[in-house]
Amino acid sequence: MRPAFDGVEARVSEAPLLDAVRRGARHRKRPARGRLLLSAMAAGAAAAAALNTAADHAAAPKMEAALSATVSALTGGAGSHTSRGAQVVVALPAETIAVHSEELANGVAFANDRAQREARLRQPLYVMPTKGIFTSNFGYRWGVLHAGIDLANAIGTPIRAVCDGVVIDVGPVAGYGMWVKLRHADGTVTLYGHVNTTLVSLGQHVMAGDQIATMGNRGNSTGPHLHFEVQLGGTQRIDPVPWLAQRGLIVGNYAG
Repeated sequence: MRPAFDGVEARVSEAPLLDAVRRGARHRKRPARGRLLLSAMAAGAAAAAALNTAADHAAAPKMEAALSATVSALTGGAGSHTSRGAQVVVALPAETIAVHSEELANGVAFANDRAQREARLRQPLYVMPTKGIFTSNFGYRWGVLHAGIDLANAIGTPIRAVCDGVVIDVGPVAGYGMWVKLRHADGTVTLYGHVNTTLVSLGQHVMAGDQIATMGNRGNSTGPHLHFEVQLGGTQRIDPVPWLAQRGLIVGNYAG
């Protein structure tokens, strides 16, 4: 009977051991599957990182080349920049110095022109033709009409346009030596004779007070003076004294 009991006892004692073994085996399999899963994930991440790193290294030369080309185009030089990171790009100015210089010159010219026009607008409508001593009036002398007045002064004394007009004759002429003739808006002509030098040209527009000549002693003259005439309509010679007086200019020993 002992062997039977021993066999039963052996079977009874082996059952818990087998269950423990089975349970232990099942328990050990779970961490094995977890470790495999973690290992697979780690391997995948490492592979992805390796691929990304390779892609970055492959794209870097292209990005540097594009940046170098952009800098070269903006600066006008050959792109040779290889530094990475933030880059300072030199931008060309919108306008060149030459353009600004031209604009400045145009502005100065405009300002000067405007100042001249404003100065002319402030000029009087009528001025005396020169400074000097009234030596001879309008009338007959020795049976010949002296068709103007004489104002004496030193050679080179400025002679000015009495009022605005256009130069219709200038240069040497018999008797007067050299003259300047102006036609004014109402058709009146003023004549300036015995001049030493002329400062205007035919067809030139002048304004009241503009210097047109210098006083001289040319032609039939007994001394340096200006012979001044007024011709209505360009032909009718009249006494300049009342004509000037009507315009607020008094003839006498005019010293300015």
